Amino acid sequence: MSRRAGFLLSMALLLGLGLLASYVLGKLEPYDDVVEHGPSPEVASSPYLAAEHFLRKQGIAARRAEGLEVLDGLPSEGQTLMLLADRGNMTPRQVERVLQWTANGGHLLFIAERLWDEEEGKSGDLLLDLLGIQQYMSDDLDDEEASEPEPDSEASEAYPQLTKLYLENEQAPAYIAFDTDFHLYDAQNRAHAWANSDSATHLLQLYHGDGLITVLSDPWIWQNRSINEYDHAWLLWYLSQDSAVTLLYHADSDGLARLLLRHFPLALLVLALLIIATLWHVGVRHGPLLAPASRARRQLEEHLRASADFLLRRSGQHSLLKGLQQDINRRARRRHPGFEKLAVAEQWQVLARLTRLPTKDISQAMRPLPPQRLSASDFTRQVAHLQTLRNAL
Repeated sequence: MSRRAGFLLSMALLLGLGLLASYVLGKLEPYDDVVEHGPSPEVASSPYLAAEHFLRKQGIAARRAEGLEVLDGLPSEGQTLMLLADRGNMTPRQVERVLQWTANGGHLLFIAERLWDEEEGKSGDLLLDLLGIQQYMSDDLDDEEASEPEPDSEASEAYPQLTKLYLENEQAPAYIAFDTDFHLYDAQNRAHAWANSDSATHLLQLYHGDGLITVLSDPWIWQNRSINEYDHAWLLWYLSQDSAVTLLYHADSDGLARLLLRHFPLALLVLALLIIATLWHVGVRHGPLLAPASRARRQLEEHLRASADFLLRRSGQHSLLKGLQQDINRRARRRHPGFEKLAVAEQWQVLARLTRLPTKDISQAMRPLPPQRLSASDFTRQVAHLQTLRNAL
């Protein structure tokens, strides 16, 4: 094949490959690669952030608080306080402060946290106990205690697991997906409004002084992942309308940081003590090594221990203890002539002066022995007292 023919063949192949590539590329459709990064750090740390934004979009002033200190500057009239944080550390004084704020005209909304204990006669949730509201597991209720569905209500039959809130002049109820495992019971019959599923009551509302209290069985309906379901957002608006809202909650991720900041001096002191204890521990474990005792000393210690065991088995506890007391008296007579002629109390005072030990330790070692046999721990302790006194002489 000539050089010219080979060149033309190569050009034809390149042209064919170019046309084939153009055809294939024309058939391909563009696509977008979507990467899910999950919720932003702000959303992850604020489970009720969506609820805050929803209220503001409805023209309701909403703010977040970190603690009950917010009540110091919060008026009661025209205010709604939502306690959505854990209240396990709430003190009786704080409970009285919150209820007094409510009685002055505020609206308090909180979540029932503990189950009623029949044996104790309380739940341990201070707010629930003071208001006479008891929370039970729905499965533990008798048939007559369970809430009854609205008569002739097709909605109740269609959605038995949803809580229905019926309003005056409204044909259809609002639907809320409360956790049906829990049931609220108004033991003092104070509630004037409530909302039920077919198996339990999940919302109670009662007057308190000039204010209003709303109790819910669980708060999950207003968290970021659930507020857009059913009528959850509407219920938040309905309970907050005509007021400014303060939401009191905290994220688990920064709860420890806020606690340390609040108690910074105490935390600093604890840290210093931990450092000192660590240094002491390391110093003790890594201190200078003691040389092992000589063979003769080890043999002597073994001989003395064996002799003591033999005497204990042969003579008994009282004989050994009396022997130690007599040895102490002999040593005292050498250092204080006429010691044996003194009264017992005076002898103990002389021993205290000679040994520079407290009189309490002297009496502990030299007191008369009880007739009954001592326990092993008491016998060992008494021997230690006597040996300390004898060594001091």
